[in-house]
Amino acid sequence: MSEQQKHLQSLSDDYQKLQGELRSIVEARQKLESQQQENKGVQKEFVNLHEDANIYRLVGPVLLKQERKEAAMAVDGRLEFIEREIKRVEKQIAEVQERSEQKKVEVSHQYAS
Repeated sequence: MSEQQKHLQSLSDDYQKLQGELRSIVEARQKLESQQQENKGVQKEFVNLHEDANIYRLVGPVLLKQERKEAAMAVDGRLEFIEREIKRVEKQIAEVQERSEQKKVEVSHQYAS
């Protein structure tokens, strides 16, 4: 195998690794979005509950009674965390896409050579 072929193979391998990394990050973002929708649904349910309604939280195999205010604060906190994580993951996606595009250009230049 010539040096040029080895270099091209190396670039191609790097590109494929970046694509795999991108898939993993996108899956993480989808999971976060799913969690965000679930928590938004819980937040909406709190609005519809009567003031005297009982709220329970699942902790391991046990349901524990929880104060409404405490439960709402927990859901709000989770939503804030999820939103920060989504922004962080979106930044990662953009960075990996940029690096991937650069590798793609390098590979196409090598094929042209």
